[in-house]
Amino acid sequence: MSRPTVGGHLRDYWAGLRGGDLGTLPAVLGLLVLILIFGSARGETFLSALNFANLFNQSAQIVFIAMGLVFVLLLGEIDLSAGFGSGVCGAVMAILLTDHGLPWTVAIPAAMCTGVVIGIVLGLLVAKLGIPSFVVTLAAFLGFQGVLLTLLGGGRNVAINDEFVTSLNNGTLSVRASWLLAVAGVAGFALVRLLRWRGRVARGLVAEPIGLVLARIVGLAALVLPATWVLTLERAVNTQITSLKGTPIVVPVIVTFLVIGTFVLNRTTFGRHVHAVGGNVEAARRAGIAVDRIRVAVFAIASFMASIGGILVVSRQSSVDPNTGGSNILLYSVGAAVIGGTSLFGGKGKIIHAVIGGAVIIVIENGMTLLGLNSGVKFIFTGLVLLAAASVDALARRRAAASGG
Repeated sequence: MSRPTVGGHLRDYWAGLRGGDLGTLPAVLGLLVLILIFGSARGETFLSALNFANLFNQSAQIVFIAMGLVFVLLLGEIDLSAGFGSGVCGAVMAILLTDHGLPWTVAIPAAMCTGVVIGIVLGLLVAKLGIPSFVVTLAAFLGFQGVLLTLLGGGRNVAINDEFVTSLNNGTLSVRASWLLAVAGVAGFALVRLLRWRGRVARGLVAEPIGLVLARIVGLAALVLPATWVLTLERAVNTQITSLKGTPIVVPVIVTFLVIGTFVLNRTTFGRHVHAVGGNVEAARRAGIAVDRIRVAVFAIASFMASIGGILVVSRQSSVDPNTGGSNILLYSVGAAVIGGTSLFGGKGKIIHAVIGGAVIIVIENGMTLLGLNSGVKFIFTGLVLLAAASVDALARRRAAASGG
């Protein structure tokens, strides 16, 4: 049996690009351009180890909400309540920790369960009553603001002092743990890729050329190891008072959920059903897929991920207030998923899209702040980037339809 070559894969990839299957390429190129622009303008601050680490902490809430929204967007639905939903979940955790004195082992699961319940309710309203998701989640967007105000007694700020919770989005791993994590991550990726390649070859199935598999492994190592080196540099402003070096704790948290989410979408029956429903609802129903259950499940997953985002933002701020999860969080989260490559029309999306898109969003926010630009300019530029991403998606779909894809 003939095996595909690296050249053949490259030709197929180029044909896919010409046919409208752009994937993450626009987002990655855009991210590189933004880094070059801000790095040239404010290299001493933007490219510093301190700012690099802060980007992970700043983007955590947006990335997690966006990862959940990918599941919803895959069905061609939308969840406008995810931002304030994350705020409600964060408030539940903070109130249990501070007002009731419960340990984090109770408060964090309670916040997560709150997110799941919210998602199930939203999903049932969409799936069983047939109310458009835009209307349901818009109503929830307004309602959760009221719930948040009620939980916080009208407008108070609830501070948290639990060391474990505050360390989630403020703490760092030790230098040794940072390197162990990086090496283990690359080694684990290499092991999975090589075992998958060997398994397919042994069963006589079509497999990627070994050269391409090795190139992927080397590419990940070239990305992870230098990043780890930067994160293990000393970045404390005053080293005589304290030392600050090591990978932020939130990084392995993001990576863990990225791996789990990718596995669920790509390697499980549920993931295949999500893609099938997003591609063609009627065909999926005729194939025996429980469409309503899939709808409820994706909303539950989205709200669960929003609860993680709420936990992390409360951890970073060490408090919760009526604005937690509000402001531009929802718009930035939807923008992150779309900018990363997830289609607004359903049927196309990956968890990695949320991470890459979140990086684009936070780099714009961070870089423009360092340049001293006002909020008006930041909103205009971010809106233009989102519009460009949506335009690329629409044009790609048109090109794919024209080429028969």
